[in-house]
Amino acid sequence: MKAEGYTVNYHHTEDWSSLKKDAGMPMQLQSCHTAVIDGYLIEGHVPEQDVARLILEKPENVSGLAVPGMPRYSPGMTAKGQRYKGFNVVQFSQQGTMTVYQQY
Repeated sequence: MKAEGYTVNYHHTEDWSSLKKDAGMPMQLQSCHTAVIDGYLIEGHVPEQDVARLILEKPENVSGLAVPGMPRYSPGMTAKGQRYKGFNVVQFSQQGTMTVYQQY
C-alpha cells in the first residue's frame, strides 16, 4: 500500500477482535492482515484498486472489505506478472451483512 501512495502506520498488537467486532465483520471474513483506511476496515489480501474504489465511491452502510484466507492468486500471493483470479472481495456492514464487491 505504501508503494501505491498510502501513508502506512504500523500497530503491532495481538488482538484486533474488538475493532473487527465494532465494524460488524463476520467471523468467516477474518484473515491475516487488518488495516483501517479512510475509516474503512480492510481485512486480508484486498487489491489496492478495490480499496481506492471504496474510498472514491464511499458507499453507505459499508464498514469495509475483506478477502478471507490467503487465496493463491490474491495480492502478495502471485508470481510476477500473474493476474489476480479465483477469489472474491466481500464488503460487509456494521450489521454484519455481506455481499460480493468484486470477483477475480
